[in-house]
Amino acid sequence: MSKRDYYDVLGVSKDADEQEIKKAYRKLARQYHPDVNKEDDAEEKFIEIKDAYDTLSDPQKRSNYDRFGHEDPNQGFGGGGGAGGFGGGFGDIFDMFFGGGASRDPNAPRQGADLQYTMTLTFKEAAFGKDTEIEIPKEENCETCGGDGAKPGTEKRTCRQCGGQGQMNVEQNTPFGRVVNRRVCDRCSGSGVEVEEKCPTCNGNGRIRRNKKINIHIPEGVDHGQQIRVSGQGEPGANGGPPGDLFVVFNVQPHEFFERDGDDVYCEMPLTFVQVTLGDEIEVPTLRGKVKLKIPAGTQSGTKFRLRNKGINNVHGRGQGDQHVKVQVVTPKKLTDRQKELLREFAEISGDEETDEQHGNFFDRVKRAFRGE
Repeated sequence: MSKRDYYDVLGVSKDADEQEIKKAYRKLARQYHPDVNKEDDAEEKFIEIKDAYDTLSDPQKRSNYDRFGHEDPNQGFGGGGGAGGFGGGFGDIFDMFFGGGASRDPNAPRQGADLQYTMTLTFKEAAFGKDTEIEIPKEENCETCGGDGAKPGTEKRTCRQCGGQGQMNVEQNTPFGRVVNRRVCDRCSGSGVEVEEKCPTCNGNGRIRRNKKINIHIPEGVDHGQQIRVSGQGEPGANGGPPGDLFVVFNVQPHEFFERDGDDVYCEMPLTFVQVTLGDEIEVPTLRGKVKLKIPAGTQSGTKFRLRNKGINNVHGRGQGDQHVKVQVVTPKKLTDRQKELLREFAEISGDEETDEQHGNFFDRVKRAFRGE
């Protein structure tokens, strides 16, 4: 079976720098590590990911790979921590993530996995924040066995297959020599111990899945796509390790009148021809109630006004946004005969004076454009 391109394995471009390669590797290694991912092909994918990283993270190996691909004559199956030798294998990845040594103690404490929850908020809930309660499905240590998977009154013993190491070396003879792969013990699933009798409540898993209610404080000013972390509300840790965290991601619904850009709020106010012509004082809705806004005589459609500090409080406490009000002149669709008569009289009295006064500069620019000036 031919090998996949290493850049495709890590999901990076061929001009990716060292940091991009390392970031991609760490993400994929967490996802496919056999101690975390129990799918049948997880270990195979993990080895492929590590093989790609070992090559692309080394400048010389990467240069050779870019030139020769997988046929590089300087790369052999037996050396350098590639897929064949595995060079420390699972110990390397846990050394990176948890600060362990060259090999990992299978019974060492490990932090639990993080969880993610998407919460839908109304426009105003996001603006003002709130305290609420959510219910999420999560794993918890089994109350019957205390999380060790053994039936109460029975004991755990060292795994007979791996001798308590949690891992096994599997040797294979290949045309290139003997290859040793390190694999997670399938008898104890890497824990190094096995139970005499499984706990009847959790069937030996040590954990049960149930819905748990969690109180959440949503700060004012959160925006669509932002998230908060609730420390310690993720999956429980293994072997006494700390639990993971819960990340709450916000989905903010649009508002029928207000729009948001950062901490600023935008809206449109429909006004009549009379209001913008003669001027008026109107009431404008804001997130905190109505405020008065003076419309000067002669205001044009599309004119914008700013209401200072009537926007949304910054989620990090860095001040408050403004509200921007855009005037939209509404043209009446149905007029009475008397209204039409008055408008015709108004047009006759006005003549071209108003148009010339208000729009003269605009028409002058149009004329100059037609003349090519």
